[in-house]
Amino acid sequence: MVAKKVAKKQESTKPLAELLVNKIVISEGYDELLEKAYGKVTGKNLELSFVEALYLLGTDRITLQKSGKDVPFNKLLAAGLKLDKRLHERYVVYYDLRERGLTVKTGFKFGCDFRVYKRGVGIKKGPKASGEHTRWIVSVVPEDYTCSFHELSRAVRLAHSIRASMLWAIVDSENNVTYYSITRHKP
Repeated sequence: MVAKKVAKKQESTKPLAELLVNKIVISEGYDELLEKAYGKVTGKNLELSFVEALYLLGTDRITLQKSGKDVPFNKLLAAGLKLDKRLHERYVVYYDLRERGLTVKTGFKFGCDFRVYKRGVGIKKGPKASGEHTRWIVSVVPEDYTCSFHELSRAVRLAHSIRASMLWAIVDSENNVTYYSITRHKP
């Protein structure tokens, strides 16, 4: 009986997230998630992307509800896939990077899926030391993806312009991820 009380107490410390139409928000108890670079603060709430919410729900770090009812992982994934048909591949890569201990944020403004920081680097705005910048920008693609050399060149040039390295994360049919680093060399 003591073990059940302890388990219930630990369970109640997980932040409660609410699934809205196209976003997930946490209104309280999210300080630890914010410290670990999850989501972004909007007003008094922490807003999570679908990929972040999938990771946190799948690793049992949040409880997710919609209209007062619990939302399981597979329902969240289905809801997210309606908004982003690439969500599954993006989640597989996000999960892999987070499990490696890396800090992962959206890369939308850089024209990629994620921007990734070295282990232990906190995210901050404003001036940064050289080790605090984005280390990699990551584009997620399925194994049957094709692109032109022009697309590769643009991605690499963009990465170099922000002092980062370009990684292509290839997700195969068995959900394994292979990373390819593409660099620019001047003769």
